[in-house]
Amino acid sequence: MTAVRFGCGHGSPRGDGVVSLSRQCPLCMLLDETHRSRRELIAKAAPPDRRAVAIETRVGAEYEWRCARGHDRYRATVRAVLTGPSCAKCIRNAASPGAGREAGLAFMKPGLRTRTSATEQRLRIMLARRIRLHHKVNAVRTARMFYGKQEVWPDILVPQLRIAVEYDDPGRGGRAHRGLKEGSDQEKDEALNEVGWEVIRIRARGLEPLGPYSVVCAGLTEDAVDEVVRLMREIRGDAAVDALRVPEDAVST
Repeated sequence: MTAVRFGCGHGSPRGDGVVSLSRQCPLCMLLDETHRSRRELIAKAAPPDRRAVAIETRVGAEYEWRCARGHDRYRATVRAVLTGPSCAKCIRNAASPGAGREAGLAFMKPGLRTRTSATEQRLRIMLARRIRLHHKVNAVRTARMFYGKQEVWPDILVPQLRIAVEYDDPGRGGRAHRGLKEGSDQEKDEALNEVGWEVIRIRARGLEPLGPYSVVCAGLTEDAVDEVVRLMREIRGDAAVDALRVPEDAVST
């Protein structure tokens, strides 16, 4: 077997016979795809396995993990932990009748930390000039587990219409919202669809459409936001959207 050291610093120690590669190791690449960090992954591992996870390079390596909700530890691959639902008990609980009663509920999750870009903030401002936005919700309860939680956190929620708005672009590295992250976006949309929500995605800077309600554009513009509102009307009807419309005199002031 050839010893390899990757550009991220993981792999075999430097020495004779070690092949150096400039690219990241497969595990670090998956962390980037799923917007996770090595530190977050290590925290999920059972204490005896943390030292090994800290230097792991393989996404198919299997370890013992802790459930964030305090259930029994479970064995899974790194790939499953980063892209899968969680432990078996969490999956069963998500399908219980009690959980189903809350499915689709928009709520405020205190202390929620998400990576909000300046463009996403600008989208919120531009959309708020057209319709009244609810500023006291940031999550939706789902009927399935999503990255270990029975909830999702879209960029913008319009609970009166049960519509979520997402802004996607490939980012500086050109890889965001592509590959595994695109699959994660699709799973997130499906989780919302299951509980009666629709998702409008602005797909900018070369991203292909994703789902039935996509606004493909070069970047965030007034026309793109107008198209978002048009799609809201297509989904829920003129009367529902007009009830949220911001009067023109309020916008001008």
